Amino acid sequence: GGMRKRAALARALALDPELLFLDEPTAGLDPITAANFDALIRDLQRALGLTVFLVTHDVDTLHATCDRIAVLGEKRVLAVGTIDELRAFDHPWVQEYFGGPRGRAAAGH
Repeated sequence: GGMRKRAALARALALDPELLFLDEPTAGLDPITAANFDALIRDLQRALGLTVFLVTHDVDTLHATCDRIAVLGEKRVLAVGTIDELRAFDHPWVQEYFGGPRGRAAAGH
């Protein structure tokens, strides 16, 4: 799993992109490998000045890699902001996702 994802990432980076699109990059990885892959994404963002468009349901990945998040639901964009802004957003599902037990655990609270 992890080596395949790293190889796919290397192939994408070989094209020297300004925008990197990642669809569920940590899906199927164990928690330690997923955390390492998240750190790799963040390091590459910083080192290469990449903009990363990431699709994920993994709240740990969101906390580790994302500066701004768009929440999709109900066939539209429900909210856009930082994790702190989304935690305070007035929508029950968004508040539960970011401020509920799983969201707080990912935030280290």
